[in-house]
Amino acid sequence: MTLDRLPLWAACLPLGLYFVLLGMAHVRRVPLAISGAWDQTLLAAAVAGFVAAGPLAVVQPAIGTTPWSAMLLVALFVLVVAVGTVVARPRLVIYNITLEQLRPLVADVVSGLDAAARWAGGTAALPTRRLEIRIDGHGPTRAVSIVAGGDRPPAEEWSEFCGRLRRGLGGVRVRTSPWGGGFLAIGGLLLAVAGWLAAVS
Repeated sequence: MTLDRLPLWAACLPLGLYFVLLGMAHVRRVPLAISGAWDQTLLAAAVAGFVAAGPLAVVQPAIGTTPWSAMLLVALFVLVVAVGTVVARPRLVIYNITLEQLRPLVADVVSGLDAAARWAGGTAALPTRRLEIRIDGHGPTRAVSIVAGGDRPPAEEWSEFCGRLRRGLGGVRVRTSPWGGGFLAIGGLLLAVAGWLAAVS
């Protein structure tokens, strides 16, 4: 059993689904906020097929071509993703919103949580909450990340901040992102290719 025999449709399918989900997030009229852990996990799942058929398939001959070696390499990939997710800084990713649209809402949430909060550029320090946040824009893709800075924040404080921000985002209306149609088209094409390859294999 060798990973380089993984059918191409099995690699295209999760990536196509990922692009469809990304496109749906960008055509919503309300911004979508998900945790950094989920964002990272979904991306890893999307590329898992190509990772298995590429880098992992190259490594497999060195440890044998038994089913156990394939499962070991896949388990190693899952472990790397899991560890990377756990050790990464807490992060909230908001799709289909610009930095200019999000900044006032974040400022309202910050001031509501801590009247002593201080801003320095895109970073806010909430001393009484032992929390520091940084706003990072993702260029023209209409996605913004809010990352916990400084020391790792208390879980309950970060959770409260994210909860308040999500509730605030529920009242925000945005235009459909021009990226949405492109992501949906790419996802649909990949799914069509996966279906065709599965049918002819």
